[in-house]
Amino acid sequence: MSEATFTFRVDDALKSEFATAAKTRDRSAAQLLRDYMREFVLQQQESTAHDAWFRRQVEIGLDSANAGRLIPAQEVEAKFAARRATTRQRLETAK
Repeated sequence: MSEATFTFRVDDALKSEFATAAKTRDRSAAQLLRDYMREFVLQQQESTAHDAWFRRQVEIGLDSANAGRLIPAQEVEAKFAARRATTRQRLETAK
């Protein structure tokens, strides 16, 4: 892996405080900045992947609804009423 230098301006006090805080974790400021950069990139990739997945799920749902494959509201209500009753029963039994 080739390396590149990343240069940016920062307030002297912040630089000093960051370096001191890094030392308390037995890390250099540069090591922490690399870690933060990796974590940020990973979070962005995960966010992008989740957004794409969510959009696909919405599209699947819309296609299903447009094709007439719907579940009646009464059926959904009955299913979740049964789930709530089961949960309440478990909570009562656990007391």
